[in-house]
Amino acid sequence: MNNETNLNRRALLGAFAGIATVTAAPAYAGVFGYLKGAGKVRSIHMRSSRSGETVDTIYWIDGQYIKPALKEINWFMRDWRENKAIKMDRRTIDVIAATHARLDTSEPVYMLSGYRSSRTNAMLRSKSRRVAKDSYHVKGMATDIRVKSRSVSQIAKAAMAGRTGGVGKYYRSNFVHVDSGPIRTWVS
Repeated sequence: MNNETNLNRRALLGAFAGIATVTAAPAYAGVFGYLKGAGKVRSIHMRSSRSGETVDTIYWIDGQYIKPALKEINWFMRDWRENKAIKMDRRTIDVIAATHARLDTSEPVYMLSGYRSSRTNAMLRSKSRRVAKDSYHVKGMATDIRVKSRSVSQIAKAAMAGRTGGVGKYYRSNFVHVDSGPIRTWVS
């Protein structure tokens, strides 16, 4: 590592430290195992298909999550129907970031659904049998995504490469569900 890279990293860390308390990253072997080699910085670049909003931020540096960035991501991933946000599971954010990195594209990940309130989930469930009663969306542990230049199969393959959480392929609706629950896959 050269001195310029080291100085830039220190300057960036110093800037974030000045505005927020940074917490230590929780241990989650699966996520960190497949992110190995991804660098010392994690970022997320997403656009909401519902609200049109975009989030493009660095949320993790040198093993530490950045609270203001996580707060921004939590708000972005809110239940847009009720305008409610919760603290999203950090592992889910890591899964999205790692999946995006594996797809090797600079375009944003499009989020169709992030957090859902119990009421929103019940309403969606009344309209479709494909909505789970105990959905990980309600727990802040799931998101439904698409990337315009990539197929459902390509996105799912990138997500499954991490061997972490659930990955569902929804070909008819053109999206992939990713979550930080138990490892499993399905096709709908």
